[in-house]
Amino acid sequence: MFNSITGEISHKGEERLCIQTAGIEWDLAVSRKALERLPAVGEVARVFTYLVHREDVMRLYGFADAAERSLFLDLQKVEGVGPRGAMKMLSGVDREQFVSALDREDVEALSGIPGIGKKTAQKIILTLKGKLTTSVEPAGRSTEEDIATALVGMGFDRKTARAAVAAALRDVTDPGLSAEEREREVIRRAVAIAGGEGTAG
Repeated sequence: MFNSITGEISHKGEERLCIQTAGIEWDLAVSRKALERLPAVGEVARVFTYLVHREDVMRLYGFADAAERSLFLDLQKVEGVGPRGAMKMLSGVDREQFVSALDREDVEALSGIPGIGKKTAQKIILTLKGKLTTSVEPAGRSTEEDIATALVGMGFDRKTARAAVAAALRDVTDPGLSAEEREREVIRRAVAIAGGEGTAG
């Protein structure tokens, strides 16, 4: 339903993030690790999402990248681990550390993660070892169009937004940047260009 939201971060709280786009402020539950990785309040970011909709609850969860979201979904395959439990685990460990402990079948390391006892650690190993979902972003609108739409939501006209994003993509050429770092730099640069701090030509 929702793959991601791109907009201006309006609030960061305890495992909570608010992001403003096109006149709507979204309230998302996020991990502490995601909060550390996402930009500061007032900056534009892309947040991957997952909607949990049950009879008694509707909650939108946010993630710093698609890989974190995949791990969140994988953790819920483990008996007794729901969305809140999975988010608590993600707050206590980086994905790379979790995968490493899982591959080693390291019960001690896994049980040291907040929200995971030895029994749950053993269940995680039995359920997920060798079966983690490969993170692949679903097909849909391009990142370029997502960023342009976010700029429109901030008050820029679409022509200006698209020109600013195109210019930012040309400017951000550092090969040392990861895909995530490059996207964030393109967003930052596009906002600056659209606001007149750079040139879109």
